[in-house]
Amino acid sequence: MSRFGPVKIVYSDRFLLHDTGGGDHPETAARLEVIWRSLKKGPLAGNIEILEPRQVDRGLLLSVHTEDYIFRFEEACLSGMEMLGHPDNRICYESYNVALLSAGASQTGIDFLEKGQAPSRVFCCIRPPGHHSEAALALGFCFLNNVAIAAKYWQQQYGRQRVFILDFDAHHGNGIQEIFDEDPDVFYVSIHEHPTFSFPGTGYEEDRGSGAGDGYTMNIALPPGSSDAEVLKAMEDKVAGAIEEFQPDCIIAAAGFDAHEYDDMSGLAYSTRLYGHIGRHLSAWADIYCDGRLVSILEGGYSLDALGPSVEIYLGGLCLEA
Repeated sequence: MSRFGPVKIVYSDRFLLHDTGGGDHPETAARLEVIWRSLKKGPLAGNIEILEPRQVDRGLLLSVHTEDYIFRFEEACLSGMEMLGHPDNRICYESYNVALLSAGASQTGIDFLEKGQAPSRVFCCIRPPGHHSEAALALGFCFLNNVAIAAKYWQQQYGRQRVFILDFDAHHGNGIQEIFDEDPDVFYVSIHEHPTFSFPGTGYEEDRGSGAGDGYTMNIALPPGSSDAEVLKAMEDKVAGAIEEFQPDCIIAAAGFDAHEYDDMSGLAYSTRLYGHIGRHLSAWADIYCDGRLVSILEGGYSLDALGPSVEIYLGGLCLEA
C-alpha cells in the first residue's frame, strides 16, 4: 500500500501583498489561495508543515542581479509607480519587499534539507514568480530570479557546486538561461512551448550555452498542442540521460503549471495527472543522485481551476512512498 511522506511548504501570507492591480492581470494573490484550498482538503493535508521564509540576503541577491537594477526596482515601488518597465510587470508599494521574501524562500527550504533530521520534500509556494527576470531586467511578471538565487545559495552556503535545474513551466526561463549561460556547474533544462509560438521568444533547441557552459543548457521546445506523451518521452529520452551524465549535487525544479490544458497562457495541453508523473521522476532522481536534495519553486500557473489540483498532484508525486 502506498502512502505520502512529509512535505515542507515555504509560505507566508505576506506573498499576498504583491498587488498587480486586478483587472485582467493573471498573476494575482488568488493563485496562492487556490493552491491552499486544494491542499487543505486533499490527501496531503496531514503531511504538510509550513516553513516561514526570510528575505534574501543582500550579498546573495547581488550575486544574481546588478545593484543598479535592484535600486531601480526598489525606487519604483517606494515612489508609487504601477509598473516596472512594462505593463506586464505591475507593482505596488509592497512589491519590492514581497519579492525579497519570495527570493529568500529557497534559503529557508535549503537550510531545512541540509540541516533537517528527517527526509522531506520542499516546495516554495511563492509569488511573484522569477524565471523570466534577467540580471538587470524585469520581464513576464518576474522581478527577481528565485531559481537562480536558490542555485547560488546552495553553491555558496553548502558547497553543492553541481546544480541541476529542471524548468517545466510552459514558457522558456530566459532569465535562468541568461544568468547561467557560461556556467558549467549549473545544468539548465527547460521543457516549454516552442518559442516561435510562445513568450518570450527564446529557448530554441540549438541554444546549448556558451563558453565554458557550452552543453550545459538543454532546451526542449514542444509544438502547440503537445500533451503528456511528448513530455514523458522528453523526460525519459533526454532529461534522464542528462542528469545521469551530470551527476548533480542538488536539484531545483522551476515548477510552472501554465502548460495545463485549461490554462490559456500557452498552447500546450498537459493533463493534471502529468504533474504527478513529473513529481515522481524528480523525486526518484533526487534520491538516486543527490541524497534527496530537491527544492521546487513555484513559477507560472494561471488557471484558477487547474492550478490547485495540479500543484496537489505534483506534490503527491514528489512525496509518494511505496
